[in-house]
Amino acid sequence: MKRPKMPILLVVALPVALGVFLLINTSRAATETPEYKVIHTDGKFQIRDYPALVIATTPMEDQGMNGSFGQLFRFITGNNEGAEKISMTSPVLIDNAKDQRTMSFIMSKKAVEKGVPKPLGDKVALGKVEAARFAVLRFGGGRTAANETAAIEKLRGWLGVRQIAGQGDPRFAYYDPPWTPIFMRRNEVMIRIDKNAQ
Repeated sequence: MKRPKMPILLVVALPVALGVFLLINTSRAATETPEYKVIHTDGKFQIRDYPALVIATTPMEDQGMNGSFGQLFRFITGNNEGAEKISMTSPVLIDNAKDQRTMSFIMSKKAVEKGVPKPLGDKVALGKVEAARFAVLRFGGGRTAANETAAIEKLRGWLGVRQIAGQGDPRFAYYDPPWTPIFMRRNEVMIRIDKNAQ
Protein backbone atom coordinates (compact mmCIF):
# COMPACT_ATOMS: atom_id res chain seq x y z
CA MET A 1 0.00 0.00 0.00
CA LYS A 2 1.35 3.43 -0.96
CA ARG A 3 1.77 6.00 1.78
CA PRO A 4 -0.40 9.07 1.19
CA LYS A 5 1.61 12.03 -0.04
CA MET A 6 1.82 15.11 2.14
CA PRO A 7 0.01 18.05 0.57
CA ILE A 8 2.53 20.37 -1.12
CA LEU A 9 1.20 23.36 0.82
CA LEU A 10 1.92 21.59 4.12
CA VAL A 11 5.41 20.61 2.96
CA VAL A 12 6.19 24.26 2.20
CA ALA A 13 4.30 25.84 5.12
CA LEU A 14 5.85 23.81 7.95
CA PRO A 15 9.50 24.77 7.28
CA VAL A 16 8.51 28.41 6.68
CA ALA A 17 6.52 28.56 9.94
CA LEU A 18 9.40 26.93 11.82
CA GLY A 19 11.87 29.37 10.29
CA VAL A 20 9.76 32.38 11.27
CA PHE A 21 9.36 31.03 14.81
CA LEU A 22 13.11 30.50 15.22
CA LEU A 23 13.94 33.89 13.68
CA ILE A 24 11.62 35.76 16.06
CA ASN A 25 12.75 33.92 19.16
CA THR A 26 16.42 34.32 18.22
CA SER A 27 16.00 38.05 17.58
CA ARG A 28 14.22 38.48 20.91
CA ALA A 29 17.00 36.66 22.73
CA ALA A 30 19.62 38.85 21.05
CA THR A 31 17.87 42.13 21.88
CA GLU A 32 18.54 43.79 25.23
CA THR A 33 15.48 44.24 27.45
CA PRO A 34 15.14 45.78 30.94
CA GLU A 35 16.05 43.42 33.78
CA TYR A 36 12.86 43.56 35.80
CA LYS A 37 12.01 41.44 38.85
CA VAL A 38 8.71 39.54 38.94
CA ILE A 39 6.98 39.96 42.32
CA HIS A 40 3.72 38.13 41.57
CA THR A 41 2.22 36.19 38.64
CA ASP A 42 -1.46 35.47 38.02
CA GLY A 43 -1.92 33.99 34.54
CA LYS A 44 -1.14 36.76 32.05
CA PHE A 45 -0.96 39.35 34.82
CA GLN A 46 2.24 40.20 36.69
CA ILE A 47 3.53 42.65 39.24
CA ARG A 48 7.10 43.68 38.41
CA ASP A 49 9.83 45.90 39.79
CA TYR A 50 11.68 47.86 37.12
CA PRO A 51 15.02 49.62 37.53
CA ALA A 52 15.51 53.25 36.52
CA LEU A 53 15.71 53.58 32.73
CA VAL A 54 17.12 56.21 30.38
CA ILE A 55 14.85 56.75 27.38
CA ALA A 56 14.78 58.71 24.14
CA THR A 57 11.28 60.08 23.52
CA THR A 58 9.36 61.74 20.70
CA PRO A 59 5.72 62.95 20.47
CA MET A 60 3.27 60.94 18.37
CA GLU A 61 0.38 63.33 17.69
CA ASP A 62 1.87 65.16 14.73
CA GLN A 63 4.06 62.34 13.40
CA GLY A 64 2.01 59.17 13.75
CA MET A 65 3.38 55.72 14.59
CA ASN A 66 5.76 55.42 11.64
CA GLY A 67 7.02 59.00 11.87
CA SER A 68 7.75 58.68 15.59
CA PHE A 69 9.57 55.37 15.12
CA GLY A 70 11.57 56.91 12.28
CA GLN A 71 12.68 59.86 14.43
CA LEU A 72 13.90 57.53 17.20
CA PHE A 73 15.54 55.13 14.76
CA ARG A 74 17.44 57.98 13.11
CA PHE A 75 18.62 59.11 16.55
CA ILE A 76 20.08 55.70 17.48
CA THR A 77 21.66 55.26 14.05
CA GLY A 78 23.66 58.48 14.22
CA ASN A 79 21.44 61.58 14.27
CA ASN A 80 23.05 62.75 17.50
CA GLU A 81 25.92 65.01 18.57
CA GLY A 82 28.47 62.20 18.57
CA ALA A 83 27.15 60.63 15.33
CA GLU A 84 27.17 57.44 17.42
CA LYS A 85 25.27 54.26 16.79
CA ILE A 86 23.23 52.99 19.76
CA SER A 87 22.01 49.39 19.93
CA MET A 88 18.29 48.82 19.46
CA THR A 89 16.53 47.48 22.54
CA SER A 90 13.04 46.25 23.25
CA PRO A 91 10.33 46.95 24.04
CA VAL A 92 9.30 50.15 22.30
CA LEU A 93 7.28 52.13 24.85
CA ILE A 94 4.15 54.12 24.07
CA ASP A 95 2.83 56.36 26.82
CA ASN A 96 -0.90 56.79 26.67
CA ALA A 97 -1.09 60.18 28.41
CA LYS A 98 -4.26 62.17 27.72
CA ASP A 99 -2.44 65.41 26.95
CA GLN A 100 0.21 63.94 24.64
CA ARG A 101 1.04 60.43 23.44
CA THR A 102 4.74 59.67 23.14
CA MET A 103 6.95 56.87 21.85
CA SER A 104 10.23 55.96 23.55
CA PHE A 105 13.25 53.74 22.96
CA ILE A 106 15.04 52.45 26.07
CA MET A 107 18.75 53.24 25.96
CA SER A 108 21.09 50.25 26.19
CA LYS A 109 23.26 49.70 29.26
CA LYS A 110 26.38 50.29 27.17
CA ALA A 111 25.11 53.65 25.91
CA VAL A 112 24.12 54.75 29.42
CA GLU A 113 27.49 53.75 30.86
CA LYS A 114 29.31 55.61 28.09
CA GLY A 115 26.97 58.61 28.18
CA VAL A 116 24.04 58.89 25.78
CA PRO A 117 24.78 61.53 23.10
CA LYS A 118 22.42 64.47 22.79
CA PRO A 119 19.86 64.18 19.95
CA LEU A 120 20.10 66.61 17.04
CA GLY A 121 17.06 68.82 16.43
CA ASP A 122 14.04 69.15 18.68
CA LYS A 123 12.00 66.04 17.79
CA VAL A 124 13.76 63.65 20.20
CA ALA A 125 14.48 64.30 23.89
CA LEU A 126 16.35 62.24 26.47
CA GLY A 127 14.62 61.48 29.76
CA LYS A 128 14.52 59.09 32.67
CA VAL A 129 11.94 56.67 34.05
CA GLU A 130 12.43 56.30 37.79
CA ALA A 131 12.63 52.82 39.32
CA ALA A 132 9.07 51.71 40.07
CA ARG A 133 6.63 48.83 40.53
CA PHE A 134 4.18 48.11 37.72
CA ALA A 135 1.15 45.90 37.19
CA VAL A 136 1.49 44.32 33.74
CA LEU A 137 -0.83 42.42 31.41
CA ARG A 138 0.51 40.55 28.41
CA PHE A 139 -1.84 40.48 25.42
CA GLY A 140 -1.69 39.35 21.81
CA GLY A 141 -2.79 40.67 18.45
CA GLY A 142 -1.97 43.75 16.47
CA ARG A 143 -1.56 47.27 17.75
CA THR A 144 -5.11 48.62 17.46
CA ALA A 145 -7.16 51.05 19.54
CA ALA A 146 -9.64 48.27 20.32
CA ASN A 147 -6.91 45.89 21.56
CA GLU A 148 -5.29 48.61 23.67
CA THR A 149 -8.60 49.71 25.22
CA ALA A 150 -9.55 46.11 26.04
CA ALA A 151 -6.12 45.47 27.61
CA ILE A 152 -6.36 48.59 29.78
CA GLU A 153 -9.84 47.59 30.97
CA LYS A 154 -8.69 44.06 31.84
CA LEU A 155 -5.66 45.30 33.77
CA ARG A 156 -7.67 47.90 35.66
CA GLY A 157 -10.32 45.29 36.42
CA TRP A 158 -7.67 42.94 37.82
CA LEU A 159 -6.22 45.73 39.95
CA GLY A 160 -9.72 46.56 41.20
CA VAL A 161 -10.33 42.97 42.31
CA ARG A 162 -7.02 43.03 44.17
CA GLN A 163 -7.83 46.48 45.59
CA ILE A 164 -4.63 48.00 44.19
CA ALA A 165 -4.74 51.61 43.04
CA GLY A 166 -3.10 52.45 39.74
CA GLN A 167 -0.97 55.58 39.42
CA GLY A 168 -0.90 57.71 36.28
CA ASP A 169 -1.66 56.78 32.69
CA PRO A 170 -1.12 53.34 31.11
CA ARG A 171 2.05 52.61 29.16
CA PHE A 172 2.28 50.07 26.33
CA ALA A 173 5.32 47.91 25.61
CA TYR A 174 5.68 46.40 22.13
CA TYR A 175 8.44 43.83 21.77
CA ASP A 176 8.34 42.76 18.13
CA PRO A 177 9.13 44.29 14.73
CA PRO A 178 6.15 44.92 12.41
CA TRP A 179 6.88 41.89 10.21
CA THR A 180 6.26 39.53 13.15
CA PRO A 181 3.08 37.47 12.56
CA ILE A 182 0.28 38.88 14.70
CA PHE A 183 -0.30 35.61 16.56
CA MET A 184 3.35 35.57 17.72
CA ARG A 185 3.60 39.14 18.99
CA ARG A 186 4.35 40.07 22.57
CA ASN A 187 2.47 43.17 23.69
CA GLU A 188 2.04 44.45 27.24
CA VAL A 189 0.15 47.19 29.03
CA MET A 190 1.66 48.55 32.24
CA ILE A 191 0.27 50.68 35.06
CA ARG A 192 2.45 52.04 37.86
CA ILE A 193 1.38 50.98 41.36
CA ASP A 194 2.60 51.61 44.89
CA LYS A 195 6.01 50.08 45.57
CA ASN A 196 4.56 48.00 48.43
CA ALA A 197 1.57 46.61 46.49
CA GLN A 198 1.56 42.85 45.81
